[in-house]
Amino acid sequence: MTSLTGKVAIVTGASRGIGRAIAQRLAKDGASLVINYGRSADEAKELVSIIEANNGQALAVQADMSSVADIRRLFQETIDKFGQLDILVNNAGIGKVAAIAEVTESDFDAVFAVNVRGVLFAMQEAAKRMNNNGRIVYISSSTTVYPQVGMAVYGASKAAPKHFTEVLAQELGERGITVNSVVPGPTSPGMFDHMPPEMHKAAAASSPFGRIGQAEDIADVVAFLVSEEARWITGQHIVANGGAKI
Repeated sequence: MTSLTGKVAIVTGASRGIGRAIAQRLAKDGASLVINYGRSADEAKELVSIIEANNGQALAVQADMSSVADIRRLFQETIDKFGQLDILVNNAGIGKVAAIAEVTESDFDAVFAVNVRGVLFAMQEAAKRMNNNGRIVYISSSTTVYPQVGMAVYGASKAAPKHFTEVLAQELGERGITVNSVVPGPTSPGMFDHMPPEMHKAAAASSPFGRIGQAEDIADVVAFLVSEEARWITGQHIVANGGAKI
């Protein structure tokens, strides 16, 4: 794939898990990285140090992705530091496991604030500020494909931005900007780590590869989607779950 040298990327929720792996991969490919984090300041600063030690450029920016003001500041700090934006990876998200009968208003509001509102307004900022021929990637969830008990609110919150993805791809196509989503299955490190051991076994058994995904598996798919070679792919949802049915 072509180098990302000269490109500037924001990865939200990048201090840990899938977001961290994505940031490291894009930095390896030559992009300058903005590492967004909510509360994990130490992990974010450590990641910046790792990227810089490998001759890359990175900036850690704290921003609450449920806050539109914080989202706008994140993008402004990116422009102030690097002068441009070429790639946005919307990875930040929060989960809540609860049966529909047990979901509270605060649960619903918290999950949708980050997973839906946060993604929408990050996409909005990207639409306003991104260079032509840029790349936007949304990290969705296989719960939007395979509904699971206890995951109604989370799955619904991850489904709405898939629709945003399809619409924004049409709105930005004339500028050469592609907009796609990646749909991971059970992946570690990530939210799935908090699931009980029996779910880990079931998820691994559901894949013909006999394992759950690794964060690097998802990062490699994202790296392709933000490359020049993916210029003819837009408005699509790439399922990256090792063929699992869960």
